[in-house]
Amino acid sequence: MRDRNEYIRQLVHMAFGGCALLLRYLTWWQAASIAALAALFNLFLLPRLGGRHLYRQSDISRGFPAGIVLYPISVLLLILLFPARPDIAAAAWAVLAFGDGMATIAGRAIGGPRIPWNREKSWAGSSALFVAGAVTGALLAWWCRPAAHPPPMWFTLGAPVLAAFVAAWAESIPIRLDDNLSVPAAAALVLWASSLVSAEAARAALTSLWPALGAGALLNGAVAWAGYRARTVSVSGAICGAVIGTLIFAGAGWTGWLLLLATFAAAVITSRLGLRRKTLLGIAEERGGRRGASNALANTGIAAMAAMLALLTETRDAALLAFAAALAAGGSDTVASEIGKAWGRHAYLISTFRSVPPGTPGAVSIEGTAAGFVGALVLAGLAVSLGITPTAALVPLLLGATLGSLAESLLGATLEPRGILNNDLLNFLNTSIAAGAAVLLAGGGL
Repeated sequence: MRDRNEYIRQLVHMAFGGCALLLRYLTWWQAASIAALAALFNLFLLPRLGGRHLYRQSDISRGFPAGIVLYPISVLLLILLFPARPDIAAAAWAVLAFGDGMATIAGRAIGGPRIPWNREKSWAGSSALFVAGAVTGALLAWWCRPAAHPPPMWFTLGAPVLAAFVAAWAESIPIRLDDNLSVPAAAALVLWASSLVSAEAARAALTSLWPALGAGALLNGAVAWAGYRARTVSVSGAICGAVIGTLIFAGAGWTGWLLLLATFAAAVITSRLGLRRKTLLGIAEERGGRRGASNALANTGIAAMAAMLALLTETRDAALLAFAAALAAGGSDTVASEIGKAWGRHAYLISTFRSVPPGTPGAVSIEGTAAGFVGALVLAGLAVSLGITPTAALVPLLLGATLGSLAESLLGATLEPRGILNNDLLNFLNTSIAAGAAVLLAGGGL
């Protein structure tokens, strides 16, 4: 009976996705109004009209259906974020509706091998999300294309495929954040970034891209091998780091790559400081401080994306500012955390200022905060001295890194203990917020 109800729930989930066809004809405020009304309907009227059979056990315990309400809220946010691009909103909606819906159905019906990093997810479910999300995302993007001052066809047919792939990976992360938020957020981020790519800039970059990728692969392969031999990264960390380093070398040049190397060095050195105390307190980095693929993606994934946008768009200066801010935020946050755990006398929970043990999620210390600010200043100053960003960008870089770290600490204090977010996702949000804040504060937009 429970499986039957879940299948019905997912069929309703997908059927509502058909409403994305209307985005071609509705204005953004009309679509937003309908999505808002749908959220209110699901929250207040659906239970009175027999909708409780769609509830999961967790919904019954909670007293309201979180996923059923979050779904239209996510659609509302997509419409509000992309009022002039209904094709992006429709494609992300398709990944949520059809991709996520098919993931649950395939996962239950087919089963099969589990994903190593999340035993609650299966390869069959993730594959179904990718395939269904890619196909329906491309179809709905094509359907809504005339209402979006038609974008290039490569975007309409290609970007949803990449978005579905990233969304499938995001859905497999072992956190309790509802899929109705994580899946469309991941898809929308990829679609937005892809929409910035200029065909002219991309064609101009092709002449230098392949040689840069080749040289970057050789250089980063050697650095990754050395890092693995020095026990600073795991095998997955070495491979992922080499890929990210290659993309940054190709997109931001050798100066950007040097900033990346300095950020990594700061993380490695501070992780080893006070290691004896951290080990005794049980707060030392896992695997003896070796960084894995998830660490690399969390701390430098946004920087890699910004570096490629610097190469493939006509907003290179803004993209490089976002790149530098992401690295400054990620590096300074690691410095603050590691110095605080090594030498911090008192740790306080940022949400309540209550004294807590070192290493508690969301905890800050005077020593760690000061070290983090110095780290951000050094990395931001290095970005300026290398010519990555102008001198006038120093203050936006520092403010962006500070805002990112503050947001990470607040979210860590409130959501990480409940399993809604994990440390890697917090680091990703830190660098994302820092990059966006720095660009906005500098007065330039991507």
